[in-house]
Amino acid sequence: MQPCHSCQTVIDEYLLNKRLEPLRELTADDFNVCADCATIVADACVKCGGAVYVPRSGSVTPDYCPACRSDVIDRTGHDPGWTRGHESA
Repeated sequence: MQPCHSCQTVIDEYLLNKRLEPLRELTADDFNVCADCATIVADACVKCGGAVYVPRSGSVTPDYCPACRSDVIDRTGHDPGWTRGHESA
C-alpha cells in the first residue's frame, strides 16, 4: 500500500478504482493519489468525450483524457500535452 503523493494518506485502491471507472483502461496502479485527491471530470475529453483526470494542483481542466493523449503519442510520436494548442516538451 502506497501513500498518496498529495496528502500522504494510504491509497485505498478499491475506492480509487471506483473513482477512475470513467477513465478508459486506468486503475489505481496508474496513479499515486488517493480517491479524495483524484478529481475526475466526466465528458470532458475533446477526442472521445470521456472523462479526464484533473490533478488537484491544476487550475485548468485538460482537453484530453490520459488514454487519448497516449493514443496520439503512440500514433504520431508527438505529445499533444493535456490541452489543445499546447505541446509538451
